Amino acid sequence: KSNRELRTSNRSVQGFKPISDTMSEFHNANGPTATCMDPSGFSFDNVHRNSLIQRHLSQVANQNIIPVAKKTGTTIVGMVYKDGVVLGADTRATAGTEVAEKNCEKIHYLADNIFCCGAGTAADTEKTTDLVSSQLELLRMNTKSQSRIVTACTILKRMLFRYQGQIGAALVLGGCDVNGPHVYQIYPHGSTGKLPYTTMGSGSLAAMSVFETEYRDDMTEDEAVALVKRAILAGIFNDLGSGSNCDTCVIRMDGSKEMTRGAVTPNDVGPLRAMINRGNKLIMPKGSTAVLSSKFVPSIGGVSLADVVVTEMET
Repeated sequence: KSNRELRTSNRSVQGFKPISDTMSEFHNANGPTATCMDPSGFSFDNVHRNSLIQRHLSQVANQNIIPVAKKTGTTIVGMVYKDGVVLGADTRATAGTEVAEKNCEKIHYLADNIFCCGAGTAADTEKTTDLVSSQLELLRMNTKSQSRIVTACTILKRMLFRYQGQIGAALVLGGCDVNGPHVYQIYPHGSTGKLPYTTMGSGSLAAMSVFETEYRDDMTEDEAVALVKRAILAGIFNDLGSGSNCDTCVIRMDGSKEMTRGAVTPNDVGPLRAMINRGNKLIMPKGSTAVLSSKFVPSIGGVSLADVVVTEMET
């Protein structure tokens, strides 16, 4: 809606009096400057925020460009086959337009029968999966039974929904329990979906095209692993945010699992570097730099757990 339409709708609410135009998003709508008679019902606080954005955009050349949050790059997939679940992920971690790490592990452990692929902010995916893995362990100790995939999905979606998307963790959850193999996709704001196959991340469209073309029910394990590899490679070669190697994880109904780092290494530069002959002048042998002195001073008192301050995170 335009700013004029929103202000018109403000006046149509019973008991609502328009707030002055000088109010910004830094003001408290429930404070002394607010003139709303009834605090319940719809909130029109964003009217003033939108007005400020429009005034800012009117002063720049591209008036139709609204600031958006930065996105991270990843390709993660998961699929159900006849006897279990196969998960896959690339290994590139990016910081804006730079490659921060070429061998990042994006398939996280939750339980012996549950693994989770993470896309988005690396720190958020690591911390989120660690917290849920700890909660599942405590639940297993309490119930003395195997963790169920729907339980992990519920814990994850409740935690992400509580933070309203501020935790940048887009997840592909997969595993096997007493009810069979399951794959869930979990968005950062907490919505979930149970699917036979799914993809997430910036390379998800390229990977999804492979699944929609070649997926079928009751595939064998070898066929499923090969399909996951092709889907990840499609993301690696068609998305700038994805790259490096392909990791796979197979979770079977018999309780076994197989985690493979570097299942496919299409960007391995080892053979190319081995073809380059470097002169001996570029190789520095051990002892080239003289050590003038060496001294070790042990710390006095040391550090104990009493010196560590632990801040608990709300989960």
